[in-house]
Amino acid sequence: MSESGGKRPIVIRRKKVVHAHHGGSWKIALADFMTALMALFLVMWILSVATEEQRQGVSEYFSTPLVSAITGGDRSGSTQVIPGGGPDPVHSDGERARVDTRQFSRPSEQQRRFFTDLQRRIETVIEADPELRELRQQMRFDLTQEGLRIQLLDTEQRPMFAIGSDRVEPYMRNLLRTIAPLLNELPNDLSISGHTDSRPFVGGYRGYSNWELSSDRANASRRELVAGGLEPDKLLRVSGLADRVVLPDTDSRDPVNRRIELLVLLPDVADYIRRPSLQSGPGTPSPMSSRLESEVELAPVVQFTESLRRSLGSE
Repeated sequence: MSESGGKRPIVIRRKKVVHAHHGGSWKIALADFMTALMALFLVMWILSVATEEQRQGVSEYFSTPLVSAITGGDRSGSTQVIPGGGPDPVHSDGERARVDTRQFSRPSEQQRRFFTDLQRRIETVIEADPELRELRQQMRFDLTQEGLRIQLLDTEQRPMFAIGSDRVEPYMRNLLRTIAPLLNELPNDLSISGHTDSRPFVGGYRGYSNWELSSDRANASRRELVAGGLEPDKLLRVSGLADRVVLPDTDSRDPVNRRIELLVLLPDVADYIRRPSLQSGPGTPSPMSSRLESEVELAPVVQFTESLRRSLGSE
């Protein structure tokens, strides 16, 4: 055997790597990212050219989408709960029987300015009077869906009325007569409500009670406002709510719950109070829907009556 014929040839094997196609999933992800980015820039551009009132409306819509869905319209609120058992989440406790605020939108920007100006003028007049200046801590201003609410709160050191009576203290009389002409500056109607704490009278609710006391104090406040120059035609509602509407985060016996609320009403709220039967806005149920709701509520009663009749018939 020859020398060359005895050697085995060297074979080098190289593995050929074939790169498989990765697919187009990355293109979809990129497209989604670019779409989201374009939407973000579009929203930023729209907000930059929108008015303050429009931006407020957008903010309210996205903060309360559930309430808008429940009420069947574009309305604002602060409650974000899922309706289930218990009270209606759209209503606010306490004064739901007086005005159904679900059908009223928040005050417009112009109305806000009018109310803010009225509040500023009242505060300026109070600060200018040394006697009234001490009562500033007993006043609260806030804007509600019914209008500008001015609350006059009681304290143990400086009560607005004599204990258990509707007799107005001198400084309370001075305060009401001072702000009366300022309330005439707006064409809005006025509502007055009286409130008490939960301390009962000796006779409970059988005789003179917190219901009568709150109503008498509201009417006493009305008389002082009229004596101070308030136009009587501006008064639309005077009511007493006893101790049924407690201020948030307070005890029902707290003196601050003995209060008088002056409410400068929005025009649509005042119209609703005057003519509730004529309202046909999106938030007001039609007679047909009310009848259907009544039929739904009576369905269990009808079923029980039918089952009872069948059982008696079988016997």
